[in-house]
Amino acid sequence: MRAHLLIAGVMVLLGTAACADSSGTAPRPADTVLPDSAEQVAFGIRVRLTDRSVAKGDLLADKSYSYDNMNRLELERLSVTFFNALGEEDGQLTAKEGTYNKRLNRLEARGDVVVIREDGRRLETQQLVYDELRNQIFSDSAFVLNEPPKRQISGVGFESDPQLTKLRVISQAKGVAPVKMENP
Repeated sequence: MRAHLLIAGVMVLLGTAACADSSGTAPRPADTVLPDSAEQVAFGIRVRLTDRSVAKGDLLADKSYSYDNMNRLELERLSVTFFNALGEEDGQLTAKEGTYNKRLNRLEARGDVVVIREDGRRLETQQLVYDELRNQIFSDSAFVLNEPPKRQISGVGFESDPQLTKLRVISQAKGVAPVKMENP
């Protein structure tokens, strides 16, 4: 019995040593194992966001995991460049991670989400959804929107057009704006 335990112990040690890197330590499973249900893993991807064959934006990500017959992409370190009706760049979104659903034409960005419009508007939140079909962005997270020259709107949750011109705050709305006072 002791001989069987000793052999099993030696096999475990040999297996661990075979997996060790040059530093002599075994790699952590989270660093080496890909999600086992992903259909495909891609690095440096680009997806054109369109509406009736008209380009709405370019989605770029450092890494992508594909699921549901390639209809759902889980993304790492992503950015989206938005286009106006004339095909000109009019904004940029960046986030740590996100999910793009091709069937719903919907992108959910998560983690340090920043949207910067060409006119200088800057939106910061931890979660944001861009719905291509409704041409709308929305969130139920806290957000801050800075607008030139020195206007700021904040709250928890919002709905807006992608240009951030028609903003509706869901709750805890606050605003700061410069006021010009005339001397009598």
